[in-house]
Amino acid sequence: MRSASTQQPSSERPVRHTSPTGVARTTPLTALSRVPWGDIQDSTGSAAAIPLLLNGIAWGDAETARAALEDLRKRICQYGFVTEQATAATVPFLWELAQLPHVTCRAQIIQLLKAIADARQWESTAAAYPKLLNHRENPVAWERAARDR
Repeated sequence: MRSASTQQPSSERPVRHTSPTGVARTTPLTALSRVPWGDIQDSTGSAAAIPLLLNGIAWGDAETARAALEDLRKRICQYGFVTEQATAATVPFLWELAQLPHVTCRAQIIQLLKAIADARQWESTAAAYPKLLNHRENPVAWERAARDR
């Protein structure tokens, strides 16, 4: 004979760790704080503003997201083909945002990721001026790292 449970039923709703489709839910951009944004450079100088822009893309209305993405593009892929030091660190977050159905500018994110993947400006310049590869800050390495992400 089994004894009855002595626990009282909880009035709290259970925490759901998976969506109804069985896919685990995660909060976007949780790893942003792991990147030393203030220590790396974008086209304006310090890349410290990038987390704010990524959050604007993730949580803003359509206009806010579009403006944040445009500002981010200018910082990490100027002119659509010049990458920066912060580009490689930003790519995984852009990819994450492109996969979220609530993000309003997903197509534009994919276009930016394609521009980054196609970028060869620094490599082309280094082919003509190999001394570029000897600089402490190596933009060719930034370009390659962004593609590898």
